[in-house]
Amino acid sequence: MQQVREAATVMLLRQGVSNIEVLMLRRNLNLEFVGGAYVFPGGKVDKADRDPEVIGRSLNLGDLECSKALGLSSGGVGYFVAAIRECFEEAGIFIGSRSDGTVPTEEDLSGAREDLLLKRSDFADVLAKEDLYMDLSQLVYFAHWITPEAQPKRYDTRFFVATAPLGQLGMHDDSETVSHLWIDPNEALSGAKPKGFEIVLPTRQNLMAIAKYKTVNEVLEAAAHSEKTVVVPKLTRGSGGLELLLPWEEGYDEAISAHLEPGESLQNP
Repeated sequence: MQQVREAATVMLLRQGVSNIEVLMLRRNLNLEFVGGAYVFPGGKVDKADRDPEVIGRSLNLGDLECSKALGLSSGGVGYFVAAIRECFEEAGIFIGSRSDGTVPTEEDLSGAREDLLLKRSDFADVLAKEDLYMDLSQLVYFAHWITPEAQPKRYDTRFFVATAPLGQLGMHDDSETVSHLWIDPNEALSGAKPKGFEIVLPTRQNLMAIAKYKTVNEVLEAAAHSEKTVVVPKLTRGSGGLELLLPWEEGYDEAISAHLEPGESLQNP
């Protein structure tokens, strides 16, 4: 049976001049999975994300609350921890504080992040050494997507939204990610988007979902009170080639799943 890997991603938001802005990172072109595309910080849930030593460095929410928020019986805290860890690794932004309540700057944590990226330390080491505590309550569950059955790699991904910590502007790691930017979701979806700005279907749909809001608080409030349903697109073969069909689109229930053949690509990835 094909493995479906747990994953978490976070849409970091800040208030722009006239609208909200979201942090996006461009993935290295050489990466097998969505290489060259702009994405939100995120990645796979690691076994260590549920390590008691790591979970012990968290504030305000435990596994019971996290699991309830995600509709799980247990283990939900791993998604929350993964989102914060990946945000720190990929974007240099830490969602949390030190034990005295102070919020470290990106510069304060630059050395620790480098050690983490170079595997000289693991996340538990960084948290302990830098006296850091993740604030899980800053993450608000937003959406749930699972990769189509026909895809060679499948991910069960939970999307979160969070307010970017003050003074932290983000950065890329020059490995998995090669550039970053803060962008109005409407611009990201329009013809005015930057040259070479490519986004895949789940990213596009979640940008559409936040683009209608003017303030960060509006997004967080809507996410906190919205009903979540899992979205599993279908890979189908139509007259224009392979494409992804969403559950709310006509013909989804009747559609027969297709498989990518060698050399084939999606029309709407």
